[in-house]
Parts: sequence; structure tokens; C-alpha cells
Amino acid sequence: MTTLDLVIVGGGQAGLATARTARTLGLRTLVLDASERAGGSWPGYYDSLTLFSPARFSSLPGLPFPGDPDRYPRRDEVVAYLDAYARHLDAEIRWGRRVVRVTRHDNGFVVTTDDGATAEARLVVAASGGFGTPHRPDLPGLDTFAGTVLHSSRYTTPHAFAGTRVVVVGGGNSAVQIATELAEVATVTIATRTPLRWQRQRVLGRDFHWWLDRTGLDTSPLGPKLVRGAVPVIDDGRYRAALRAGRPDHRPLFTHVDGDRLVWTDGARERVDVLILATGYRPGLAYLGVTGTPAHRGGVSTDVPGLGYVGLERQRSFASATLRGVGRDATHVLRTLVRQRRPLTARR
Repeated sequence: MTTLDLVIVGGGQAGLATARTARTLGLRTLVLDASERAGGSWPGYYDSLTLFSPARFSSLPGLPFPGDPDRYPRRDEVVAYLDAYARHLDAEIRWGRRVVRVTRHDNGFVVTTDDGATAEARLVVAASGGFGTPHRPDLPGLDTFAGTVLHSSRYTTPHAFAGTRVVVVGGGNSAVQIATELAEVATVTIATRTPLRWQRQRVLGRDFHWWLDRTGLDTSPLGPKLVRGAVPVIDDGRYRAALRAGRPDHRPLFTHVDGDRLVWTDGARERVDVLILATGYRPGLAYLGVTGTPAHRGGVSTDVPGLGYVGLERQRSFASATLRGVGRDATHVLRTLVRQRRPLTARR
């Protein structure tokens, strides 16, 4: 069996950006992805999802996002862009191959897929990102809720919820966007543990991301250290206006669930039909024997030599899990891994 320089687990935005960097470094690389096509998690997101950053700041290295650079692309545009990027890349990508196990072997790794095939590599980059496992919070009584419990990863359109009473749990961008959309057809509340945080989409006539880019905070390791806690909701004014109008309304998180009723902090009990958990994700790294966020420094494993990560949230900066950030992180991770494993480049 020929030993590769690198196996990349995941063919979404993180994996594709890593494959491009690997190619510039001359590494013999194989990308393995469980999906049947490019796009990573994007095809499964809700229909109306719109990027919060303009197209000019939403490109992977080497291929600008097409069309008006100041527009905010929708989900299907991102899927099409990632598909084009994969074809443009000219990399060896094997779709429909789910990695089930990565084990250390001699001076490298053996990567095993669900069909029993194996590949040996000196380096492995886990680029399955931070969105592999929908997070279900431990809310008192949630497991006994008599209504419908749905994670936002399974939400697609509002039509099925017309006329119902819905509570969306979570205070991030997706939670607010989903709740506002649902409020057109249902009675909706956003329930959060802490107050919502807001960020104006445009500041002094420029998109917020333009300022992040010009100041360097977007991709600076200092960014996450300067601003801790929940990510603010980026708003052009529509969402705050909707909440002021009570469509949806916003309340502190309920204390517990009792049958088909929620018990609010003031003691009021209310019958609810649907709970939507817009409570984020956790990395899907079971193939490494890892649960939760792995130990790493800037995406380079602190436990396993030759192992790296690309696409984790706040891996090196605010942008680490985004289209605009994974390219820089991939370059940092691969260059660091190659320096650690000098024999990879000795023949070049």
C-alpha cells in the first residue's frame, strides 16, 4: 500500500480549502467525505438561510464567489459554489466514503472507511468541521415533552408550522432568523439564557465584515480573546424591528418542561406545540475517538503528532468555521504539520 502524505477527512468548505493548500505544498493527498457530493453541511440547512457576510468576504482561496460581490448569498448559491470549487480543485476526492476510524501506525496513520477500505498517510487533517453533531441541551423535562422537539438542523421551511405555538431556544443568528421567519405563520417566542446581543450589519456605510477585514480582527487570534461569550446577531434592522413588534417575542429561558407545557420564569404555564432547538453543534470526531472539542493549539493537535484540525469554531479566530476563514487556518495547520514532519519534504 502506498503511503500518502496526507488524508483529509471531510470534503466541505474546510476540507476543500485544506486540499488546495496541500496541493500548493506538493503533498500527495486524498480527501474522503461521507456525502455523495460537495457542499458539506450546507445542503441540509434551512431553505431561506442567507450568509451574514457579503460574497466578497465569502470565498475560499483561489476562486472568488461569483456574482455581485456586495450581495449576501443564499444557501443554494453556497452549495453551487462549493461544487464548482471541488471541480476546479483537481484533487483526488472520494465521495460516499465515511471515515469510521483513524488509528496511529508506525510513523503515521491508517484511515478506515465504512466500506472496509484503508489508506495510510503520514498526516491526517480532520476537516469534518464543528457542525457534525447537533447539540441538544440538557433542559429539565425536555425528554418528556409531549409536543414536537426539533433541532434547527432539521428545520427547512415554516409552512408545516402554520397556526402552531412555537418556542425557539437559542440566541444566535440562526435562531433569530428562523424565529422571525416562523412568526409570519405561527405564534413564536425566542427563549434565551442571556440577553440577545446585536451587531449592526452596516457601520458608517460599510458592511461589518469590511471593518473586521481592515482591522485584521476577523482572522486575528486576538479576536476571540477580545470578545467572549455568545456571538452577536448581525442585523440590518429587520430582526430588532420584528422583536419590537412582538413577532417573535423574546423571553428568558423557561425553567422546565411539564408535559406539553412550559413553565416560564414568572411561574406561568403555557401549552406549546413545538420546541425548536437552535442550540448549535458539536464537532463530529467519533472516528478519532474524540468527543467534544479536541485538544489543539491553533488547529494542531497537542496530543497526537501529525494530526490537525480545520473548521472548528474559534480555532484561531472569529472566522475559523466560515468560508472566509478556513483557507488561512488550513495554511497554518499544514505548514506547521509539515515542519514537524520534515521527512515529508526531504525528497522535494
